[in-house]
Amino acid sequence: MKDLEFEHKRSLSRLEAADQLAALSAALRHGGRAELQLGPGKLSVHIPDELQSEVEVEMGDEQIELEIELKWSTAQPDEAKT
Repeated sequence: MKDLEFEHKRSLSRLEAADQLAALSAALRHGGRAELQLGPGKLSVHIPDELQSEVEVEMGDEQIELEIELKWSTAQPDEAKT
């Protein structure tokens, strides 16, 4: 069961999408705590040095869907080994 789930959908320009990805990229590059602008608010998360990644592309008759999923453990490093 998930403790928290947030989904925000909206239309945006190519430049707005690029800005959103650039902000996420900067947060990933610097690590530590990152504040992500999600809709009307901000979400602060800890980003560790190691992540799992999944990229999925679906192509249909009139639409292309690109999903980039990043996952990481919230357990402390000592807890993750047990």
